[in-house]
Amino acid sequence: MSNKTANVTARVQPEIKQQAESVLDRLGIPVSVLIDSLYRQIIMTNSIPYSLSIPAIPTADAMSKADFDAMMGKGLAQAKAGEGLELDDAFAKINASI
Repeated sequence: MSNKTANVTARVQPEIKQQAESVLDRLGIPVSVLIDSLYRQIIMTNSIPYSLSIPAIPTADAMSKADFDAMMGKGLAQAKAGEGLELDDAFAKINASI
């Protein structure tokens, strides 16, 4: 059996780290085991073991401030005009599209 002596250092946002480690704790999986298994999957598949794609819907990161403000303004106007869905209906619509 070989000794595990290599270190991996990654910088992530503190809240992302906390949320991910909370999930791993509930699963009973140490972070080191997750990283080791990810590396092994990369080796076995000769690829990243999950899909990487650009979202089909616009995200705030991909929009200019003007475009984002225009989208939010449109949503606000629709909300003020009562042109929205009830929360349960909105989630039902989302779930149906998944």
